[in-house]
Amino acid sequence: MDSAVSDPHNGSAEAGGPTNGTTRPPSTPEGIALAYGSLLLMALLPIFFGALRSVRCARGKIFSQEYINLLLSMYFFVLGILALSHTISPLMNKFFPANFPNRQYQLLFTQGSGENKEEIINYEFDTKDLVCLGLSSIVGVWYLLRKHWIANNLFGLAFSLNGVELLHLNNVSTGCILLGGLFIYDIFWVFGTNVMVTVAKSFEAPIKLVFPQDLLEKGLEADNFAMLGLGDIVIPGIFIALLLRFDISLKKNTHTYFYTSFAAYIFGLGLTIFIMHIFKHAQPALLYLVPACIGFPVLVALAKGEVTEMFSYESSAEILPHTPRLTHFPTVSGSPASLADSMQQKLAGPRRRRPQNPSAIGRSRKLKMGLHKPNLSSICRCPATSWHHQAQRKWNQQPV
Repeated sequence: MDSAVSDPHNGSAEAGGPTNGTTRPPSTPEGIALAYGSLLLMALLPIFFGALRSVRCARGKIFSQEYINLLLSMYFFVLGILALSHTISPLMNKFFPANFPNRQYQLLFTQGSGENKEEIINYEFDTKDLVCLGLSSIVGVWYLLRKHWIANNLFGLAFSLNGVELLHLNNVSTGCILLGGLFIYDIFWVFGTNVMVTVAKSFEAPIKLVFPQDLLEKGLEADNFAMLGLGDIVIPGIFIALLLRFDISLKKNTHTYFYTSFAAYIFGLGLTIFIMHIFKHAQPALLYLVPACIGFPVLVALAKGEVTEMFSYESSAEILPHTPRLTHFPTVSGSPASLADSMQQKLAGPRRRRPQNPSAIGRSRKLKMGLHKPNLSSICRCPATSWHHQAQRKWNQQPV
C-alpha cells in the first residue's frame, strides 16, 4: 500500500499546539470517514472502468501499431539527437582547427523577479556544440524517414554510452541486488511469456541494437536482423563502471576488477549467443551475464583477500582524479542586470588612495635611500618558520 496516505490523527497538531504558526482543527469521525471513503472511491473508479474498457479495446484497437511507432519515433528522435550530440562532442573537438570561431552561449529560463527570481534551466554551450547538434540532427532525420538500422544503432549506442556514463551505483551490494532482481525479471519475461520478444520485434524504436545476418548477401538493405536489448548493455555496464571506480580507489595503478568484469561480460554475451544458436530460441542475456559479471570479480577478490574492501567501498564518497568538484556555492541576490550595473559603477567610480600615517611615509623614504632595514615579517606575510627567523637575524646583524 502506498505510504502517501497519511493518518489525520498523526498529522494534526498535538493538543492544539501551533504547527508552523497555524493550528489544525481536530478531525471528526465524519470527516475521516468522508476522506477515506473518497480515496477508496477514487481508487476503485479507474480499476473498474479501466477493466471494462480493456474488454472493448480488445475488440477494436483505438491506436494502431503505426501510431504508437510514430509516437515512439518522435520521442526517440529528440532524445537520440541530444544523446548522440553529447556522445560525439569530445571526439569532434579534436577535429576543429585552433582558429575556429568558437562563441559561448547560455540558455537561461527563470521565474519570478528581483530577489524571488529562481533559475529553472541554465545551460551553457558553444559553437562546437551547435555543430555536433547539427550533425546529430542529420542522423535523426535519416532515422525518422528511413528507420535504417545504422541510424538505429547510432542512437542505441549513444543511449547506452550515456547511460553507463551518467547512471552510477553507489556500492557493490546495491549493484548485486539490482542485477539479481533483473536476472529473475529477464528470465520470467523471456521464458515465461512472449511479451519481451514481441515488444522487441514489434516496436520500431532504438531500444535495441540490431545487425543483419544477411549483410553479405543483400548489403546495407539486409533485413534479417539479430538484436540485443539496450538493457543487456547498460545494466551490466554500470556495474562494470562501478568496479573501475573501485580499482581507482585502491590506488594500485591496476584495473584488475575492471578488466575481469569486462572479460566476464564478453564471456557471458558469447555464451548467450552460443546457447541461442544451439536451441534456436531467444535467450535472456542477463541469465548468463549476471553470474559472470558478479562471480568473476568476487572470485578475484577472494583470491586477493579484498572482499571486505570491495563490499565496503562507497562510490559516492570517492572523488576521482581530474574530477572538479564545486564545494562552495556563493550566494548572490538580485537580477543579472542589476549586478552588472553595480559592477560597472564600482569600476567607473574614482579610486581613492588609502591614507598613510607619517611613520609609514618616513619608513618608505628611508627604505628608498637605503637607511632603513625593513621588517621581513611585515613584507612577507608567511608563517613563522625557522628559515624566516634565521633570515631575520642575519638581516639585523648587518650594519646600516
